[in-house]
Amino acid sequence: MRSIISMTLAACAVAAMGSLALAQAPAPATPPAPPSAGGTPDKMPFDIPYGQSIGLEQAKKVMAAAEAEAMKRNWKMNIAVVDTNGEPVMFERMEGAQIASGSISIGKARTAARYRRESRAFYNAYETGHPYVGTLDPTLVASPGGFPLVENGKLIGAVGCSGGTGDQDAAICKVGADIVK
Repeated sequence: MRSIISMTLAACAVAAMGSLALAQAPAPATPPAPPSAGGTPDKMPFDIPYGQSIGLEQAKKVMAAAEAEAMKRNWKMNIAVVDTNGEPVMFERMEGAQIASGSISIGKARTAARYRRESRAFYNAYETGHPYVGTLDPTLVASPGGFPLVENGKLIGAVGCSGGTGDQDAAICKVGADIVK
């Protein structure tokens, strides 16, 4: 009987000591505020009006400029030109270009056309801790190398390049995009 009373008292002492320790524990920290969505701009960003989609002849010029720049630098690229809907108008895989980069170049161009901005904008969002962009569209490609094609202030399509680093891809596509005015 004595041992039961001793064990009961010991258990009560342990319980009392534990509750005192819990009572002295600091309150949990307030969770951090959710990240800012960037505020409310006065003007709609990336508000490029749509124009008539790029045709084959103009796509050939964009392709030729991008290809010439890639050849000059000896960079093996996959190059895609898409219309305003992001549908392919022209595609080229240079000799020896990485096979996996074919669909990536089309994806970069499609992203630039459909979202009316460089595909690098989505890459930058990921890099700054905003991975939500990955939930926008399963076909979105968040990588440098996709540029909208803007003629007379209107979106007519986009060009996308893949096969090198993101900056190499962007350098080649920028040359193609710059011939459209």
